[in-house]
Amino acid sequence: MLINARFDYPTIERITRDDGVRHYTCPETGKQLPSITTIISATEDKSGLERWRERVGEAEAERIRTEAAGLGSLMHQHLENYIKGIPRPGGTNYVRKLAAAMADQIIMKGLPGVEEVWGQEVAMYFPGLFAGTTDLVGIHRGKTAIMDHKTTKKMKKRCQIDNYFDQMSAYAICHDAVYKTDIEKGVIFMADREKNYQEFIIEKNELEKHKIKFLLRFETYLENHSDR
Repeated sequence: MLINARFDYPTIERITRDDGVRHYTCPETGKQLPSITTIISATEDKSGLERWRERVGEAEAERIRTEAAGLGSLMHQHLENYIKGIPRPGGTNYVRKLAAAMADQIIMKGLPGVEEVWGQEVAMYFPGLFAGTTDLVGIHRGKTAIMDHKTTKKMKKRCQIDNYFDQMSAYAICHDAVYKTDIEKGVIFMADREKNYQEFIIEKNELEKHKIKFLLRFETYLENHSDR
C-alpha cells in the first residue's frame, strides 16, 4: 500500500452547535457549512428507528447507541493506525477486543485492494455548501475511490445502505470540485460483530445516481432549514 500525499487536504474547523448539529467552517469563505452526515440524518425516514426506540425503551436505546459509537470509533482508530504503521489500540475489555477483531477483517480482506492512499480522515467540502470527513481516499483496484469503514451488529444487505452510498457520493462531489479529480467509485468495507466481512462498491451510473440523490436531499435540507 503506497502512501501518497497527492493533495494538500486542509484542516477544517468543526463546530457543534447548541442543538448538537455539526458544521464545518469553509476554508475559502469562512461560512459554516452543514455536515454531510447532518444532511443525510435530517432527510432520512426515521419511522423504523422511532419504533425500535419505543420497543426497547429510551435507556436501552441510548446504551446501544453509545456502545455502537464507541465500537465504531475504536475500529476506525485500529485501521488508521495500521495504515500509518503505528501501534494499534490495546485493551482487553469486550468492546476493545471486538473492535480489534472487526478491524482485522477489514485489514485482511478489504485493505489489500487499496493500492494507494492519498489521505485518511480528511475533510471534504464543496465551497459554500456542505462538508464532511471521509475515512479514506485514494486508489482501489486501479480506480480512484472514496472509501469508508463501517461497523454493524448484523451484516447488512445492499438495499439497506443507500444512506452510505449517498454519503460517499457527496464526498466524491466535494473532491472532484475542489481538487479537479474524477472519482470513479465508492467502496464500503463493512465488518459485523460475528467477524463477517462484506465489500460494497458503487461506480459509473450508480455513483452518478447517488450524487443526484444526495443533491436532492441537500435541497430538501435547505428548504427545511432556511435559517441555516
